[in-house]
Amino acid sequence: MYRSSGSSRGNSSSSGSGTASAPAPAPQRKGMSHTAKGAIVGAASGAVIGAVANKNNRLGGGVVGGVIGAATGAGVGAIVDKKERQRNGY
Repeated sequence: MYRSSGSSRGNSSSSGSGTASAPAPAPQRKGMSHTAKGAIVGAASGAVIGAVANKNNRLGGGVVGGVIGAATGAGVGAIVDKKERQRNGY
């Protein structure tokens, strides 16, 4: 096994403290909330379904479907966010 003499990596028994330091906890990644994800997915799927369902006016059906889908998706995502906050003790 190759080991560099000047390396500070690896296990060292010369520290003398006798205690192992715990690794620092990984920082929480900030991402999109479930509410935002639900609104995006709901809007996209609602627009597609609305456009397919309304054969006479596909644009109008897509807009109405997108709005309804976004509202529904945001509502479901908000419920998931609330349950997650309760589970994590926030």
